[in-house]
Amino acid sequence: MTLYRWFPIASTLLWLFITALEVKANLTEPALQPQNLNCPAPALERLSTHLVALGETLESIARQHNLIPATLLGLNPSLRSGGVQVGTEIVIPPFNGIRVEVPANQTWRDVAKAYNVREAILYEVNGCQENPRVVFVPGVNWSPETLGVEEVTRELTEYPLPAIAMVGLRYGWQLRLGTGKVEFHSGVDLLATPDTPVLAAGNGVVAFAGEQGNYGNLVVINHQDGLQTRYAHLDNITVTTGQRIMQGEQVGTVGATGSPDIEASHLHFEIRYNSDLGWVAENPEPYLRNMRLANR
Repeated sequence: MTLYRWFPIASTLLWLFITALEVKANLTEPALQPQNLNCPAPALERLSTHLVALGETLESIARQHNLIPATLLGLNPSLRSGGVQVGTEIVIPPFNGIRVEVPANQTWRDVAKAYNVREAILYEVNGCQENPRVVFVPGVNWSPETLGVEEVTRELTEYPLPAIAMVGLRYGWQLRLGTGKVEFHSGVDLLATPDTPVLAAGNGVVAFAGEQGNYGNLVVINHQDGLQTRYAHLDNITVTTGQRIMQGEQVGTVGATGSPDIEASHLHFEIRYNSDLGWVAENPEPYLRNMRLANR
């Protein structure tokens, strides 16, 4: 048989040999499958540590790692008694969030739903694991009462404006245009026209009503279970300190007093919880999604 006639047969045999090798490789090296190559290591495997030095505080350590104090409190129970001791080793996560144990009868999908986090984000943050027993939930703040969204919204049920508003500036670390500085924004800026009524998110007592530095005209309401809401940059204030207030009741109108972070007219709205460190800011957005509009 001539070389020309052998060539097709040899090519076929070579192709079968290469295919067999590829099949064997796929069977013996599942970790190299494409769906795993694009997944980062789980967030809880990317923890680092920080040794507290003289003069450092919880707040300064959090700023150094682009975190908020509540995140460090959640992952470091020894810090919850107040203050940080020199020489203490603190666990530092790659970004803000909380550690959550997944109950035996639930999955990470149930956790995503409970904390209003997109499933795809939670899946990737935790290394694309199908059945993790412990997960890191990004963007959720730890609180001493371990309040979940469902518990908080029982107290704070009323949207602070007459209509659902676009968010002009979100909660968390923000890059300031022009200065290039990264600063922490303790609430959300809800876009609204000047003189729009501002409404109480829940029943409570007015703890402060007046002018307060960068906040401008500010109303602070204390609610049950150690919760607090703040309404800033108001034009007019329609309540007084010590006044009992009902959810949906008007507390003032949208304005531009103080030092707003954005130029567009808006309400700066905060949710805070009481702790040994004072009133610590929560991310209001998950709670806003569960609030209803006032019947006016």
